[in-house]
Amino acid sequence: MTSRINVLTLFGTRPEVIKLAPVIRALEDEPELFRSFNVASGQHTDLLYPFAERFGVRIHADLKVMEPGQTPSGVCARVLTLLDPILTAEKPDAVLVQGDTTTALAGALAAFHRKVPVGHVEAGLRSGDPLSPFPEEMNRRLITRLASFHFAATEDNRETLLREGVAPESIFVTGNPVVDALKRVLSAAKPGAEVRRLLEDTAGLRRIVLTTHRRESFGETMSGNLRVLRDFVEGREDVALLFPVHPNPVVVETTQSILSGHPRIHLVPPLGYEDFILLLESAWLLVSDSGGVQEEAPTLGKPLLVLRENTERPEALRSGVARLVGGDPSRLAAMLEEVDRPGSWAERVRGTENPFGRGDSGRGIAGVLAEALRGEPRETPLVEARP
Repeated sequence: MTSRINVLTLFGTRPEVIKLAPVIRALEDEPELFRSFNVASGQHTDLLYPFAERFGVRIHADLKVMEPGQTPSGVCARVLTLLDPILTAEKPDAVLVQGDTTTALAGALAAFHRKVPVGHVEAGLRSGDPLSPFPEEMNRRLITRLASFHFAATEDNRETLLREGVAPESIFVTGNPVVDALKRVLSAAKPGAEVRRLLEDTAGLRRIVLTTHRRESFGETMSGNLRVLRDFVEGREDVALLFPVHPNPVVVETTQSILSGHPRIHLVPPLGYEDFILLLESAWLLVSDSGGVQEEAPTLGKPLLVLRENTERPEALRSGVARLVGGDPSRLAAMLEEVDRPGSWAERVRGTENPFGRGDSGRGIAGVLAEALRGEPRETPLVEARP
C-alpha cells in the first residue's frame, strides 16, 4: 500500500487559522490518503487558540515564539530555529503556509532549507509597494520565490505570478478558502452574549462596523480616521459605530482617547470568528484596513471603505463592493458623506458575484496535492494549472 502523503501545515495568527482550516479539513476528510500535522508558531496566542477550537483544527505542536515587544526579525529567527527539528522528525512531503505573515515566511524558508516542497495558499497578492503593507508585502514576495505550489485565489493573482516568472504549471487558481470558512460559519451561526447585547443596543440604527490595526495606519492617519468616524456618528442620530478593538497597545490607546464615552460608539474586545461574521452581516457599512474583510465583504454583500493607500485585492474594488479611501482622513469624511446619500453605490452591493471563489477551495488544494505528490487521479479535477 502506498504510504500516505504527509502534509505539515504551519500557522501563527488568527487569519491563518481561518483560511487554512478548510484546507486542513479537506486533508483530514481523506485519512487513507493524507496524514495532517499542524504546527502553531505562537505569533498570536490568545487570539489563535479559540479560532483553532472553533474550526476543529488540532494543534500537534506549538513553537510558542510569542514574546513581549517582539519584532518581525525575532519571530522569524525563532520560527526557523524551532521548526527545523520538527521538519527533521516528521519528514513531511509538503509544508503548507498561508498569506504573508512572518510565520509563513519563516516556515517557507525552513522547508526550503530541508528541500521540502512548499505550498503557498493565497499566492500572488501584491499591493505594488514593498513597504505597504509592512512587512507583509515583502513577506509574500519572498514566499513566492520559495514555493513549489502556488494556490492563487483569482485569475489576477495568477497573472501576477506569471509576470514574475513563476512556472505556469505550478500555479493553481483555487479561490480563497476564507469563502469556505465563512459559508460554513454562516450555515450554523448563533450570536454569543456580547454580540446579542450589541445587536439589541443598536436595534433600529444603521451600524458601521470598524476594524483597524495595521502598522501603516498608526499615528496621525489612525487618529484622524477615528475622529472622522466619531464626527460622522455624532452628526447622525440613526448611526452606531461598532469596533472590535485589536489588542495592540497602540490601537487600544488611540481608540480609547478618541472614541470612548459616546453612547452610540461601542468598543468591544476581539470577537470569535462566528460572532465577528454575524456582526459584519448586521452592518450597514464596513470600514476596515483588513485584507480579510476585503474578502468577506463580497460574500456578505456589504459595502466596504478600505482604510489603505493601496490594496492587493483589487478584485474587491472592481466588483463594486469596496472603495479605496487612502491615507487622508478628509477623504474618509467625503466618502462617508457619499455613502450616506440616497441612491449611493453602497445600495447596489448586495448580490454582487464573489470574485474570491465559490467555497470549494479547501478541496481544490487537497486535490492538487494528491495529484502532484502521489499522482492520484481525481474523479473530477477541481483545479488545473494552465499554460
